[in-house]
Amino acid sequence: MENKNEFKPYIPAEKITPEITATSIIMGILLSVIFGAANAYLGLRVGMTVSASIPAAVIAMGVIRIIMRRNSILESNIVQTVGSAGESLAAGAIFTLPALFLWAAEGKMDKPSILEITLIALIGGLLGVFFMVPLRNALIVKEHGTLPYPEGTACAEVLLAGEKGGANASTVFAGMGFAALFKFIIDGLKVVAGEVSYTIKGFKGTIGTQIYPAVMSVGYICGARISSYMFAGGVLSWLVLIPLIVLFGENSVLYPSVDATIGEIFAAEGAGGIWGSYIRYIGAGALAAGGIISLIKSLPLIVKTFTGAMKSMGSAGAASSERTAKDLSIKIVLIAIVVLTLLIWIIPAIPVNPIGAVIIVVFGFFFATVSSRMVGLVGSSNNPVSGMAIATLLIATLILKFTGNGGVAGMASAIAIGSIICIVSAIAGDTSQDLKTGFLLGATPRKQQVAEIVGVVAAALAIGGTLYLLDQAWGFGTDELAAPQATLMKLIIEGVMGGNLPWALVFTGVFIAIVAEIIGIPVLPFAIGIYLPVQLNACIMVGGLIRLALDKLKKEKETKDAIVNDGILFCSGMIAGEGLVGILLALLAVFGVGELLDLSKFIPATVSNIGGLVLFGIIILTLLKFTLWKKREK
Repeated sequence: MENKNEFKPYIPAEKITPEITATSIIMGILLSVIFGAANAYLGLRVGMTVSASIPAAVIAMGVIRIIMRRNSILESNIVQTVGSAGESLAAGAIFTLPALFLWAAEGKMDKPSILEITLIALIGGLLGVFFMVPLRNALIVKEHGTLPYPEGTACAEVLLAGEKGGANASTVFAGMGFAALFKFIIDGLKVVAGEVSYTIKGFKGTIGTQIYPAVMSVGYICGARISSYMFAGGVLSWLVLIPLIVLFGENSVLYPSVDATIGEIFAAEGAGGIWGSYIRYIGAGALAAGGIISLIKSLPLIVKTFTGAMKSMGSAGAASSERTAKDLSIKIVLIAIVVLTLLIWIIPAIPVNPIGAVIIVVFGFFFATVSSRMVGLVGSSNNPVSGMAIATLLIATLILKFTGNGGVAGMASAIAIGSIICIVSAIAGDTSQDLKTGFLLGATPRKQQVAEIVGVVAAALAIGGTLYLLDQAWGFGTDELAAPQATLMKLIIEGVMGGNLPWALVFTGVFIAIVAEIIGIPVLPFAIGIYLPVQLNACIMVGGLIRLALDKLKKEKETKDAIVNDGILFCSGMIAGEGLVGILLALLAVFGVGELLDLSKFIPATVSNIGGLVLFGIIILTLLKFTLWKKREK
């Protein structure tokens, strides 16, 4: 007898429509590589990545429905499933793997090979997908009314709205085009300043803003609340801590590895020099504490999640013969997990011993389960992936140290373990959001799981070259690519292995984070704000304020929602466009062509700064043109 409360998807189980096609796979792979590279660049700059599911879905609709004149919502769903994997894999990789490049720059080890990076990313991504397969019935189907999966549901709504048209794709492409142009003007031709700052005389505090469209877009997508916490962290660093450090320690050297006094550093490099020598350690301490605090707060939910998922898996019953209930064979999944575990241990390019391989599988499955359920409750942006990675790194580094696997080899092994776990957690969260979208639309789960694997493989093949290119062009840990999470992971491993860290500064950051938690400030965005330059946080804040202004518009709800959503699509396009031009400029820099385009030597600094502010105003007006001033049909 049929259950009257059983969920009915948009495409019924008995109806067969195109899903995995040559078009959907090729488009998906292109978007996976594009959004993966763009998010790698963005994450290394600002310490945050953005979801690619909705812009990928919108682009898929625009191409398949408008250009190719085809009408298959499930085909568009496969495109976004493949495409969004690139962003998630990039997020997991950039939070950890650049630590290996940082150690190489210090002469402690050789740079990781592209093969090593590719294999770590590929194995982590595949494990994330395979761990999620047996959890789908427990988390997506059985808890349909309990777990909303915000991004997955929103993506389904976007695809369903596309059934009526699909013109929103032009908004994403417009964002990509404008941001590409702005980025080329700022960092290619360098005719205007990319950052405008002012140091307050007699106070030593510095304030200013960057003018990059992608950075402002992060603020718009995150909203005013998160942006304000980041900006507050930047104000604390650059208008409180840096002036105090210069005031009290002008003639001092706070710890041995810095070979100049604070006054000499400030005279030569300004506030940025104090940030590089001192503030980043305070920020790293705050970030580590924030990650651990978020994990501790989530522990009751984590335990409940894991036990509930295991019980649901045990009582799942026989596999259904319906198309919308068919997963990959559990035998194939188990064999794949065993093979991947052996590969982690056997392949020389991955610096992990048998103990490390076991740690990866145990922690990987646990955190994949936790990640899948937590993104179902609070969304991908609130998933404590960094907290999980920090906890894994601490435990793995301690185990490696006490089993005699210390030194440089132990450090490399620890970061490889942390990288795979981080990628597993990120991909498991992305896969569960995609499977939720498919569940609502009536997709075939097995085909989506295959599509996710395709996306992981494509992104893994691209991420190694992307990291090498960015490192060669600018280097990690620099003003251009701060790589905050990777720097934090490096500091944690060095600290546990007995490295010489400025613990006074690290613990200052820890207790700032604890104070923030006590007074109710979300610690992670606040800690990222402490770590990153205030100019970057100010640019994010501008985006947040624009979003706040549009949210407060006195218009009909439907019109206001359309304006805000157009802004999200346009900003997603701007992030992709700037990221791609960033990669292009990195290529030009490596081949020495970048210097030929540089016109900054012909332009006075004052003119360049004024031009930067004017261009920033144009960027803001462009965003308003495609949101507030966009012509809409009544």
